[in-house]
Order: sequence, then structure tokens, then C-alpha cells
Amino acid sequence: MSRMIFNEAVDLLRSTDLPAIGRAAAQKTQQIHPGNVRTYNVERNINYTNICISGCKFCAFHRSETDADAYVIDEQTLLGKIEETVQLGGKQILLQGGLHPSLPFDWYEKMLRTMKQHYPDVNIHGFSPTEIVYFADRFAMSERDVLLRLRSAGLGSLPGGGAEILVDRVRHIVSPKKATADRWLNVCRIWFQLGGKGSATMMLGHLETLEERVEHLQRIRDLQDEILAAGQNGFTAFIPWTFQPGNTQLGGKGCGCPKTGSWEYLQFLAVSRLFLDNVPTIQSSWVTQGLTIGTLGLSFGANDLGSIMIEENVVAAAGTVFRSTEKAFCESIRSAGYEPKRR
Repeated sequence: MSRMIFNEAVDLLRSTDLPAIGRAAAQKTQQIHPGNVRTYNVERNINYTNICISGCKFCAFHRSETDADAYVIDEQTLLGKIEETVQLGGKQILLQGGLHPSLPFDWYEKMLRTMKQHYPDVNIHGFSPTEIVYFADRFAMSERDVLLRLRSAGLGSLPGGGAEILVDRVRHIVSPKKATADRWLNVCRIWFQLGGKGSATMMLGHLETLEERVEHLQRIRDLQDEILAAGQNGFTAFIPWTFQPGNTQLGGKGCGCPKTGSWEYLQFLAVSRLFLDNVPTIQSSWVTQGLTIGTLGLSFGANDLGSIMIEENVVAAAGTVFRSTEKAFCESIRSAGYEPKRR
């Protein structure tokens, strides 16, 4: 079968034949992941600060330094959260925060070293490419040097946060102070060239067009082609999730962007699997869609249900709060006809 091209993906996103698209995506998943196993993880999302100067219009989590509920995590709280995660069987921490205007760079290095000193076997999946670009600009360093220093301090892998839509027309509107699409992608390129692994995300369902959704996929696929051709690690997973409008500027009266429905989400999930033929894992976003639709995504191209997410703050700040347990995860995966396996 020939590789899906841009216009074909756009046509599928306009199609009303969701069952057919889902079947095609499920077949593609079976080719990449033969058998009946579908994976999940146990991890915690620790936001080390909610203070952020970015002011993204889709975010309800950020605060200024003077806000009463602004915080920077202290060492005791950080280690307590990791200990609880380990006791629940977790082996990875998703570590991200706001673009803080005054923390010194060695604060981040010390945080990583403290985590690895106390929990050397826990992988730190931390700092989005957006944060790396911010550190580079603020501390007059190259992105490469930022990554090298963070890796030396304990960074294990790079999450794909801050991607939103990798089209600058959209980025200039919803997150004008964040890295451009080119710089976001180049941080991933540098990290992969250094031998690292990472994921890619996408926030859909706000001001982007269908063509811009596919452009995002195209840019991920093109970079993955480049990295794999060089014999390096690349994106291990793609995680699309839907914009949550509650308590955000984009969801207010000025824009009124509504929540993306489950039909549209499953359709995009399936097209992602068909288009991203070089990214091994497609993850279904139960955190934004709920466990029922998230699990249904396993029949629409996803092979991974993500994490039980012991803690999640950013989506919750927008008013969407789904929680689960490992037992419920496994039962849900089995109910869909698959065998659950923790990765």
C-alpha cells in the first residue's frame, strides 16, 4: 500500500464514514503491533510551578508570581509525590512547568539531581521543547547545551508538550510567546541527535483548520523520517488530545471554541495512525475524552491508553477531570477485547 499523502488525509478528516476509517486504522495498528496486547503506564504528572509568562489563551493553569495560588514546588513536596508514585508501582514522572520568569537555571538542575539521588530507577520524562527554547533564550545558551546539562542532571526523555498545532498562523494567535513550530521541532531534532527519545503531542479542536491538522502530522512524519534515516532514536509515540475550553480565553465569549466531540476525536485518532506510519505508538487521550471513549480509541488506531495519571493539573484546571486506577484500566482494556500490559 502506498504511503498516505496530505490531500488523502484531509479527505478522510472530511469523510462521514467513521466506521470504515476506524477499521483501516485498526488494521494498520495490527500490522505494527501484531497480537492482542494494548499497553498503558502508571506515572504521575508533576508540575513544578504554575507561574508562567506565556499567557497561552487555551490554558487555565498558569498564574503570575503575585497570584495568591501561585507556587513553586519545594523539595519535600516533590519527593513526597514521587514516593507515592513509586508505592503505586509507577516508574516514570512526567515533569513540566510554566515558563517561570525568575528561577535560575541551576534550580532546574538541582531539582533533577535531587530526584535521581533519591529515586535513581524512576525515569524523568521532563521539560517540553517549549521549555527548552525558553531556557535557551533566557539563559543565553544553545538548545543543545540546555539539553546536555539537563541530561547530565538526570533528564531521561523528552515529552512532546507545547506542540499545540505546529503551524505558526495558529501559534501566533493561541500562544504568541511560545516557540515557533520550527524551533519546537528543532529541539526534538537535537535531542534525538544526542541519542534521546521523546514523544509528540497535538492539541486539536480550537482555531486550526483540517489542513493545519494534517500539516502538523506531516511535520512530525517528516522529522521522524529524517531521524530514522540517520539511525537515531525518534518519536516513540504521538498523543493527540482535545482542547478543553473551560476557564480559558479561547473558551470564553470572545471565541467560544466548543469541546471537540468523541466522533471527531476518534476520526482524527484513526487518521493519525494511518498517516504516521513511522511512529510506533498512537496513544488515546482518556484524560480529555474519558475512559470509555479513550478505550474505544484502541479500536480506532491507538495501541496505548496512556497512564492512569496519578496526578494531572493542566486539563483539570480547565474543568475536565477524569481519574482512574490500574485495576479499572485493565478491566476497561479487557472489556474492549484486548489484553492489558503495563509498559
